[in-house]
Amino acid sequence: MTCNPALLTPINADTAAIVVGGGRSGRAAAKLLRRLGASVRLLEKDLSVLPEDFTAWAASSGVEILGGEHKPEYFLDADILIPSPGAAVSTIRPLLTPGEEPEIMAETELAWRQLEGEPVLAVTGTSGKTTTTSLCAAMLEAQGLDVFLGGNIGTPLSEYVLARAEGRPKADALALELSSFQLQTCTTLRPRVALLLNISANHLDYHRDMKEYIESKMRLFRCQDASCLAVFGPGLRGLPEHMNVKARVVYFDPDSGRFPDMQLIGPHNHANAEAAWQACREFGVTLENARRAVKEFKSLPHRLERIAEKDGVLYVNDSKCTTVEALKVALASFDRPVLLMAGGKFKGGDLEGLAPLLKEHVKAVGLFGGSRDIFEKAWGTLLPTSWDENLHKVLTRLRGMAKPGDVILLAPATSSYDQYKNYLERGDDFRRAVGELN
Repeated sequence: MTCNPALLTPINADTAAIVVGGGRSGRAAAKLLRRLGASVRLLEKDLSVLPEDFTAWAASSGVEILGGEHKPEYFLDADILIPSPGAAVSTIRPLLTPGEEPEIMAETELAWRQLEGEPVLAVTGTSGKTTTTSLCAAMLEAQGLDVFLGGNIGTPLSEYVLARAEGRPKADALALELSSFQLQTCTTLRPRVALLLNISANHLDYHRDMKEYIESKMRLFRCQDASCLAVFGPGLRGLPEHMNVKARVVYFDPDSGRFPDMQLIGPHNHANAEAAWQACREFGVTLENARRAVKEFKSLPHRLERIAEKDGVLYVNDSKCTTVEALKVALASFDRPVLLMAGGKFKGGDLEGLAPLLKEHVKAVGLFGGSRDIFEKAWGTLLPTSWDENLHKVLTRLRGMAKPGDVILLAPATSSYDQYKNYLERGDDFRRAVGELN
Protein backbone atom coordinates (compact mmCIF):
# COMPACT_ATOMS: atom_id res chain seq x y z
CA MET A 1 0.00 0.00 0.00
CA THR A 2 1.24 3.47 -0.86
CA CYS A 3 0.27 6.70 0.85
CA ASN A 4 1.48 8.81 -2.07
CA PRO A 5 -1.38 9.87 -4.39
CA ALA A 6 1.13 10.84 -7.07
CA LEU A 7 1.94 7.16 -7.59
CA LEU A 8 -1.69 6.16 -8.13
CA THR A 9 -4.09 6.22 -11.04
CA PRO A 10 -4.85 9.72 -12.40
CA ILE A 11 -8.48 10.49 -13.16
CA ASN A 12 -9.12 12.32 -16.41
CA ALA A 13 -10.75 11.92 -19.83
CA ASP A 14 -8.63 8.81 -20.49
CA THR A 15 -9.81 7.03 -17.35
CA ALA A 16 -12.34 4.18 -17.53
CA ALA A 17 -14.14 3.74 -14.20
CA ILE A 18 -16.49 1.07 -12.90
CA VAL A 19 -18.81 1.75 -9.95
CA VAL A 20 -20.34 -1.32 -8.31
CA GLY A 21 -23.63 -0.58 -6.55
CA GLY A 22 -26.22 2.12 -7.12
CA GLY A 23 -26.74 3.20 -3.53
CA ARG A 24 -26.14 6.75 -2.42
CA SER A 25 -22.36 6.43 -2.27
CA GLY A 26 -22.22 4.69 -5.65
CA ARG A 27 -24.32 7.38 -7.28
CA ALA A 28 -22.19 10.11 -5.72
CA ALA A 29 -19.01 8.39 -6.93
CA ALA A 30 -20.40 8.10 -10.45
CA LYS A 31 -21.24 11.81 -10.53
CA LEU A 32 -17.83 12.82 -9.20
CA LEU A 33 -15.98 10.56 -11.63
CA ARG A 34 -17.95 11.98 -14.53
CA ARG A 35 -17.22 15.53 -13.40
CA LEU A 36 -13.52 14.64 -13.33
CA GLY A 37 -13.82 13.55 -16.95
CA ALA A 38 -13.75 9.77 -16.59
CA SER A 39 -15.97 7.45 -18.59
CA VAL A 40 -18.24 5.68 -16.11
CA ARG A 41 -20.09 2.38 -16.03
CA LEU A 42 -22.34 1.67 -13.03
CA LEU A 43 -23.31 -1.90 -12.14
CA GLU A 44 -26.46 -2.45 -10.08
CA LYS A 45 -28.09 -5.86 -9.82
CA ASP A 46 -31.51 -4.41 -9.03
CA LEU A 47 -32.19 -1.45 -11.31
CA SER A 48 -35.44 -0.68 -9.49
CA VAL A 49 -33.45 0.84 -6.60
CA LEU A 50 -32.09 3.63 -8.79
CA PRO A 51 -33.97 6.95 -8.46
CA GLU A 52 -35.51 8.28 -11.65
CA ASP A 53 -33.58 11.54 -11.47
CA PHE A 54 -30.30 9.63 -11.32
CA THR A 55 -31.10 7.43 -14.32
CA ALA A 56 -32.10 10.56 -16.24
CA TRP A 57 -28.82 12.22 -15.28
CA ALA A 58 -26.87 9.10 -16.29
CA ALA A 59 -28.55 9.00 -19.69
CA SER A 60 -27.80 12.66 -20.36
CA SER A 61 -24.23 12.39 -19.04
CA GLY A 62 -23.14 9.32 -20.98
CA VAL A 63 -22.95 7.05 -17.92
CA GLU A 64 -23.66 3.42 -18.79
CA ILE A 65 -25.83 1.44 -16.34
CA LEU A 66 -25.88 -2.37 -16.42
CA GLY A 67 -28.24 -4.49 -14.33
CA GLY A 68 -28.44 -8.12 -13.26
CA GLU A 69 -25.61 -10.37 -12.10
CA HIS A 70 -22.12 -9.01 -12.64
CA LYS A 71 -20.13 -10.57 -15.49
CA PRO A 72 -16.37 -10.60 -16.17
CA GLU A 73 -16.83 -8.68 -19.43
CA TYR A 74 -18.35 -5.77 -17.52
CA PHE A 75 -14.95 -5.12 -15.90
CA LEU A 76 -12.72 -5.32 -18.98
CA ASP A 77 -10.30 -2.42 -19.60
CA ALA A 78 -11.27 -0.60 -16.38
CA ASP A 79 -8.64 1.65 -14.79
CA ILE A 80 -10.53 2.31 -11.56
CA LEU A 81 -13.08 0.22 -9.66
CA ILE A 82 -15.25 1.76 -6.91
CA PRO A 83 -17.10 -0.93 -4.91
CA SER A 84 -20.08 0.11 -2.81
CA PRO A 85 -19.64 -0.47 0.94
CA GLY A 86 -21.93 -3.50 0.71
CA ALA A 87 -20.02 -5.14 -2.18
CA ALA A 88 -17.27 -7.32 -0.71
CA VAL A 89 -14.09 -7.02 -2.76
CA SER A 90 -13.60 -10.77 -2.37
CA THR A 91 -16.72 -11.36 -4.49
CA ILE A 92 -15.54 -8.98 -7.22
CA ARG A 93 -11.92 -10.07 -7.66
CA PRO A 94 -12.79 -13.42 -9.31
CA LEU A 95 -14.48 -11.43 -12.09
CA LEU A 96 -11.33 -9.43 -12.88
CA THR A 97 -8.72 -10.42 -15.44
CA PRO A 98 -5.54 -11.58 -13.61
CA GLY A 99 -2.66 -9.18 -14.18
CA GLU A 100 -4.98 -6.49 -15.53
CA GLU A 101 -6.84 -5.54 -12.37
CA PRO A 102 -7.95 -1.92 -12.03
CA GLU A 103 -7.06 0.14 -8.98
CA ILE A 104 -9.76 -0.60 -6.40
CA MET A 105 -10.69 2.31 -4.17
CA ALA A 106 -13.54 3.26 -1.86
CA GLU A 107 -15.80 6.18 -2.70
CA THR A 108 -14.29 7.87 0.37
CA GLU A 109 -10.79 7.43 -1.06
CA LEU A 110 -11.89 8.84 -4.41
CA ALA A 111 -13.32 11.94 -2.74
CA TRP A 112 -10.37 12.33 -0.36
CA ARG A 113 -8.00 12.70 -3.32
CA GLN A 114 -10.02 15.69 -4.54
CA LEU A 115 -9.92 17.66 -1.28
CA GLU A 116 -8.05 20.95 -1.05
CA GLY A 117 -6.49 20.70 2.38
CA GLU A 118 -9.65 20.45 4.48
CA PRO A 119 -8.78 18.70 7.76
CA VAL A 120 -10.50 15.36 8.37
CA LEU A 121 -11.61 13.98 11.73
CA ALA A 122 -12.45 10.32 11.09
CA VAL A 123 -14.15 7.89 13.47
CA THR A 124 -14.41 4.13 13.28
CA GLY A 125 -15.10 1.22 15.63
CA THR A 126 -17.39 -1.74 15.97
CA SER A 127 -19.97 0.21 17.96
CA GLY A 128 -20.69 3.80 18.90
CA LYS A 129 -19.15 5.41 15.82
CA THR A 130 -22.28 7.16 14.53
CA THR A 131 -23.08 8.78 17.88
CA THR A 132 -19.43 9.71 18.44
CA THR A 133 -19.04 11.21 14.97
CA SER A 134 -22.22 13.23 15.51
CA LEU A 135 -20.93 14.38 18.90
CA CYS A 136 -17.68 15.46 17.24
CA ALA A 137 -19.63 17.51 14.70
CA ALA A 138 -21.74 19.06 17.48
CA MET A 139 -18.63 20.03 19.49
CA LEU A 140 -16.91 21.51 16.43
CA GLU A 141 -20.04 23.49 15.56
CA ALA A 142 -20.35 24.69 19.16
CA GLN A 143 -16.86 26.12 18.70
CA GLY A 144 -18.15 28.07 15.71
CA LEU A 145 -16.58 25.93 12.96
CA ASP A 146 -18.20 25.12 9.61
CA VAL A 147 -18.48 21.32 9.64
CA PHE A 148 -19.31 18.70 7.03
CA LEU A 149 -20.72 15.56 8.66
CA GLY A 150 -20.73 12.48 6.47
CA GLY A 151 -19.22 9.21 5.34
CA ASN A 152 -20.94 6.07 6.59
CA ILE A 153 -23.31 8.26 8.60
CA GLY A 154 -25.33 8.99 5.47
CA THR A 155 -23.80 11.69 3.25
CA PRO A 156 -20.94 10.44 1.03
CA LEU A 157 -17.79 12.54 1.02
CA SER A 158 -18.12 12.77 -2.77
CA GLU A 159 -21.26 14.86 -2.26
CA TYR A 160 -19.18 17.40 -0.35
CA VAL A 161 -16.62 17.52 -3.17
CA LEU A 162 -19.40 18.02 -5.72
CA ALA A 163 -20.97 20.76 -3.57
CA ARG A 164 -17.58 22.49 -3.37
CA ALA A 165 -17.40 22.43 -7.17
CA GLU A 166 -20.81 24.14 -7.21
CA GLY A 167 -19.70 26.91 -4.87
CA ARG A 168 -20.08 25.56 -1.32
CA PRO A 169 -17.53 27.29 0.95
CA LYS A 170 -14.67 25.13 2.18
CA ALA A 171 -15.48 23.51 5.53
CA ASP A 172 -13.30 24.09 8.57
CA ALA A 173 -13.49 20.38 9.41
CA LEU A 174 -14.83 17.20 7.86
CA ALA A 175 -16.24 14.80 10.48
CA LEU A 176 -16.46 11.35 8.88
CA GLU A 177 -17.79 8.05 10.16
CA LEU A 178 -15.99 5.24 8.33
CA SER A 179 -16.80 1.52 8.30
CA SER A 180 -14.44 -1.38 7.76
CA PHE A 181 -16.08 -1.83 4.35
CA GLN A 182 -14.98 1.65 3.30
CA LEU A 183 -11.57 1.54 4.94
CA GLN A 184 -10.64 -1.77 3.33
CA THR A 185 -10.10 0.00 0.01
CA CYS A 186 -8.74 3.32 1.28
CA THR A 187 -5.07 3.71 0.34
CA THR A 188 -4.04 7.35 0.83
CA LEU A 189 -6.61 8.63 3.35
CA ARG A 190 -4.77 10.68 5.98
CA PRO A 191 -7.02 12.13 8.70
CA ARG A 192 -5.67 14.93 10.83
CA VAL A 193 -7.39 13.12 13.72
CA ALA A 194 -8.33 9.43 13.59
CA LEU A 195 -10.38 7.77 16.33
CA LEU A 196 -10.87 4.04 16.92
CA LEU A 197 -13.43 3.44 19.67
CA ASN A 198 -13.36 -0.34 20.03
CA ILE A 199 -13.08 -3.62 18.14
CA SER A 200 -15.14 -6.76 18.61
CA ALA A 201 -16.36 -9.57 16.37
CA ASN A 202 -18.49 -8.11 13.58
CA HIS A 203 -19.11 -8.45 9.85
CA LEU A 204 -17.50 -11.87 9.76
CA ASP A 205 -20.03 -12.68 7.06
CA TYR A 206 -18.19 -10.04 4.97
CA HIS A 207 -14.57 -10.18 6.09
CA ARG A 208 -12.52 -13.36 5.79
CA ASP A 209 -11.65 -13.37 9.51
CA MET A 210 -11.00 -11.10 12.49
CA LYS A 211 -7.46 -10.40 11.26
CA GLU A 212 -8.81 -8.90 8.04
CA TYR A 213 -11.47 -6.97 9.98
CA ILE A 214 -8.89 -5.43 12.33
CA GLU A 215 -6.52 -4.63 9.48
CA SER A 216 -9.34 -2.84 7.67
CA LYS A 217 -10.05 -0.70 10.73
CA MET A 218 -6.36 0.10 11.17
CA ARG A 219 -6.09 1.46 7.65
CA LEU A 220 -7.47 4.65 9.17
CA PHE A 221 -4.03 5.26 10.69
CA ARG A 222 -1.70 3.91 7.99
CA CYS A 223 -0.96 7.24 6.28
CA GLN A 224 -0.80 9.40 9.40
CA ASP A 225 2.51 10.85 10.61
CA ALA A 226 3.73 12.62 13.74
CA SER A 227 1.74 15.75 12.85
CA CYS A 228 -1.51 13.77 13.19
CA LEU A 229 -3.40 12.53 16.24
CA ALA A 230 -4.60 8.96 16.80
CA VAL A 231 -7.20 8.42 19.54
CA PHE A 232 -7.87 4.90 20.82
CA GLY A 233 -10.27 3.31 23.27
CA PRO A 234 -8.78 2.03 26.53
CA GLY A 235 -9.28 -1.60 25.52
CA LEU A 236 -6.94 -1.22 22.56
CA ARG A 237 -3.67 -0.59 24.40
CA GLY A 238 -0.75 -2.12 22.55
CA LEU A 239 -2.51 -2.13 19.19
CA PRO A 240 -0.95 1.13 17.93
CA GLU A 241 2.54 -0.19 18.64
CA HIS A 242 1.74 -3.57 17.11
CA MET A 243 0.41 -1.93 13.95
CA ASN A 244 3.24 0.65 13.77
CA VAL A 245 1.04 3.75 14.14
CA LYS A 246 3.23 6.82 13.51
CA ALA A 247 0.81 9.49 14.76
CA ARG A 248 0.75 10.87 18.30
CA VAL A 249 -1.36 8.39 20.31
CA VAL A 250 -3.76 9.15 23.15
CA TYR A 251 -6.28 6.89 24.90
CA PHE A 252 -9.60 8.28 26.07
CA ASP A 253 -10.83 7.57 29.60
CA PRO A 254 -14.48 6.42 29.58
CA ASP A 255 -14.73 7.10 33.31
CA SER A 256 -13.43 10.66 33.28
CA GLY A 257 -16.78 12.08 34.44
CA ARG A 258 -16.12 15.11 32.28
CA PHE A 259 -19.66 15.19 30.85
CA PRO A 260 -22.13 14.54 33.68
CA ASP A 261 -25.00 16.47 32.06
CA MET A 262 -26.37 14.68 28.99
CA GLN A 263 -29.66 13.46 27.55
CA LEU A 264 -28.18 10.25 26.11
CA ILE A 265 -28.92 6.90 27.76
CA GLY A 266 -26.17 4.70 29.16
CA PRO A 267 -22.59 4.91 30.48
CA HIS A 268 -21.22 4.03 27.03
CA ASN A 269 -22.36 7.46 25.85
CA HIS A 270 -20.19 9.10 28.50
CA ALA A 271 -17.33 7.18 26.87
CA ASN A 272 -18.43 8.37 23.43
CA ALA A 273 -18.51 11.98 24.62
CA GLU A 274 -15.04 11.68 26.14
CA ALA A 275 -13.71 10.13 22.92
CA ALA A 276 -15.21 12.96 20.88
CA TRP A 277 -13.70 15.53 23.22
CA GLN A 278 -10.20 14.05 22.93
CA ALA A 279 -10.53 14.19 19.14
CA CYS A 280 -12.00 17.70 18.98
CA ARG A 281 -9.41 19.26 21.29
CA GLU A 282 -7.04 19.07 18.33
CA PHE A 283 -9.33 21.53 16.53
CA GLY A 284 -9.29 24.02 19.40
CA VAL A 285 -12.64 23.08 20.93
CA THR A 286 -12.88 24.30 24.52
CA LEU A 287 -14.26 22.11 27.28
CA GLU A 288 -17.01 24.68 27.88
CA ASN A 289 -18.24 24.41 24.29
CA ALA A 290 -17.87 20.63 24.30
CA ARG A 291 -20.01 20.37 27.44
CA ARG A 292 -22.65 22.64 25.93
CA ALA A 293 -22.77 20.47 22.81
CA VAL A 294 -23.16 17.28 24.86
CA LYS A 295 -25.85 18.78 27.07
CA GLU A 296 -27.94 19.76 24.04
CA PHE A 297 -27.30 16.55 22.07
CA LYS A 298 -30.28 14.20 21.73
CA SER A 299 -30.18 10.49 20.97
CA LEU A 300 -29.96 9.60 17.30
CA PRO A 301 -32.75 7.59 15.70
CA HIS A 302 -32.49 3.84 16.29
CA ARG A 303 -29.70 4.18 18.89
CA LEU A 304 -31.20 3.72 22.35
CA GLU A 305 -33.88 6.13 21.21
CA ARG A 306 -36.71 6.85 23.64
CA ILE A 307 -39.91 6.27 21.66
CA ALA A 308 -42.60 6.64 24.31
CA GLU A 309 -43.58 5.90 27.89
CA LYS A 310 -47.05 4.41 28.26
CA ASP A 311 -48.61 3.29 31.53
CA GLY A 312 -45.20 3.52 33.17
CA VAL A 313 -43.48 1.31 30.55
CA LEU A 314 -40.63 2.86 28.56
CA TYR A 315 -40.25 1.84 24.90
CA VAL A 316 -36.71 2.13 23.50
CA ASN A 317 -35.60 1.64 19.91
CA ASP A 318 -32.05 0.33 19.52
CA SER A 319 -32.48 -1.19 16.05
CA LYS A 320 -28.89 -0.17 15.28
CA CYS A 321 -27.90 -2.88 17.78
CA THR A 322 -26.78 -5.40 15.16
CA THR A 323 -24.10 -7.25 17.14
CA VAL A 324 -23.76 -9.15 20.40
CA GLU A 325 -21.29 -6.52 21.61
CA ALA A 326 -23.85 -3.76 20.98
CA LEU A 327 -26.43 -5.73 22.95
CA LYS A 328 -24.05 -5.81 25.93
CA VAL A 329 -23.87 -2.03 25.82
CA ALA A 330 -27.65 -1.69 25.50
CA LEU A 331 -28.44 -3.95 28.46
CA ALA A 332 -25.90 -2.24 30.69
CA SER A 333 -27.59 1.10 29.97
CA PHE A 334 -30.67 0.41 32.12
CA ASP A 335 -31.22 0.22 35.84
CA ARG A 336 -34.85 -0.90 35.39
CA PRO A 337 -36.14 -4.34 34.30
CA VAL A 338 -35.91 -5.05 30.57
CA LEU A 339 -38.16 -7.05 28.30
CA LEU A 340 -35.92 -7.68 25.32
CA MET A 341 -36.92 -7.96 21.66
CA ALA A 342 -34.19 -9.73 19.65
CA GLY A 343 -33.65 -11.79 16.52
CA GLY A 344 -32.92 -11.46 12.82
CA LYS A 345 -29.99 -12.45 10.62
CA PHE A 346 -27.30 -13.47 13.12
CA LYS A 347 -23.79 -12.23 12.29
CA GLY A 348 -21.86 -14.16 14.93
CA GLY A 349 -20.75 -13.54 18.49
CA ASP A 350 -20.90 -15.13 21.95
CA LEU A 351 -24.57 -15.19 22.96
CA GLU A 352 -23.85 -17.56 25.85
CA GLY A 353 -21.40 -15.01 27.24
CA LEU A 354 -24.29 -12.62 27.80
CA ALA A 355 -25.75 -14.84 30.53
CA PRO A 356 -24.66 -12.65 33.50
CA LEU A 357 -26.08 -9.48 31.91
CA LEU A 358 -29.31 -11.22 30.95
CA LYS A 359 -29.83 -12.54 34.46
CA GLU A 360 -29.14 -9.12 35.95
CA HIS A 361 -31.23 -6.96 33.61
CA VAL A 362 -33.75 -8.99 31.60
CA LYS A 363 -37.14 -10.33 32.73
CA ALA A 364 -38.02 -12.04 29.45
CA VAL A 365 -36.90 -12.31 25.83
CA GLY A 366 -39.21 -12.07 22.85
CA LEU A 367 -37.59 -13.39 19.67
CA PHE A 368 -38.81 -12.66 16.15
CA GLY A 369 -37.75 -13.43 12.61
CA GLY A 370 -34.61 -15.39 11.82
CA SER A 371 -32.00 -17.14 13.98
CA ARG A 372 -34.61 -18.57 16.34
CA ASP A 373 -32.68 -21.81 16.91
CA ILE A 374 -29.44 -19.95 17.68
CA PHE A 375 -31.02 -17.72 20.31
CA GLU A 376 -33.16 -20.40 21.90
CA LYS A 377 -30.19 -22.71 22.24
CA ALA A 378 -28.17 -19.98 23.96
CA TRP A 379 -30.85 -18.42 26.17
CA GLY A 380 -33.82 -20.78 26.36
CA THR A 381 -32.92 -22.24 29.74
CA LEU A 382 -31.76 -18.94 31.29
CA LEU A 383 -35.01 -16.99 31.37
CA PRO A 384 -38.50 -16.96 29.82
CA THR A 385 -37.97 -16.96 26.05
CA SER A 386 -40.66 -16.91 23.38
CA TRP A 387 -40.69 -16.61 19.58
CA ASP A 388 -43.13 -14.92 17.23
CA GLU A 389 -43.11 -14.49 13.51
CA ASN A 390 -42.71 -10.73 13.46
CA LEU A 391 -41.91 -7.66 15.52
CA HIS A 392 -45.54 -6.58 16.00
CA LYS A 393 -46.54 -9.90 17.56
CA VAL A 394 -43.55 -9.86 19.91
CA LEU A 395 -44.35 -6.33 21.02
CA THR A 396 -47.94 -7.33 21.80
CA ARG A 397 -46.74 -10.35 23.80
CA LEU A 398 -44.19 -8.40 25.84
CA ARG A 399 -46.57 -5.55 26.49
CA GLY A 400 -48.89 -8.02 28.16
CA MET A 401 -46.04 -9.04 30.49
CA ALA A 402 -44.75 -5.52 31.27
CA LYS A 403 -45.33 -3.68 34.52
CA PRO A 404 -44.84 0.01 35.39
CA GLY A 405 -41.13 0.72 35.65
CA ASP A 406 -40.16 -1.80 32.96
CA VAL A 407 -38.44 -1.16 29.63
CA ILE A 408 -39.43 -2.84 26.39
CA LEU A 409 -36.21 -2.69 24.42
CA LEU A 410 -35.73 -3.45 20.75
CA ALA A 411 -32.06 -4.50 20.61
CA PRO A 412 -31.93 -7.33 18.05
CA ALA A 413 -28.18 -8.14 18.13
CA THR A 414 -28.55 -9.08 14.45
CA SER A 415 -28.75 -7.53 11.03
CA SER A 416 -32.25 -6.86 9.72
CA TYR A 417 -32.00 -8.53 6.33
CA ASP A 418 -34.27 -11.46 7.13
CA GLN A 419 -37.37 -9.22 7.19
CA TYR A 420 -36.30 -5.63 6.45
CA LYS A 421 -34.15 -3.73 3.96
CA ASN A 422 -32.04 -2.30 6.78
CA TYR A 423 -32.00 -1.46 10.49
CA LEU A 424 -33.66 1.89 9.75
CA GLU A 425 -36.75 0.21 8.34
CA ARG A 426 -36.80 -2.18 11.31
CA GLY A 427 -36.60 0.69 13.79
CA ASP A 428 -39.28 2.65 11.97
CA ASP A 429 -41.54 -0.41 12.12
CA PHE A 430 -41.01 -0.61 15.88
CA ARG A 431 -41.80 3.08 16.27
CA ARG A 432 -44.97 2.59 14.23
CA ALA A 433 -45.98 -0.47 16.26
CA VAL A 434 -45.49 1.38 19.56
CA GLY A 435 -47.56 4.25 18.23
CA GLU A 436 -50.41 1.87 17.47
CA LEU A 437 -50.57 0.58 21.04
CA ASN A 438 -53.67 1.71 22.92
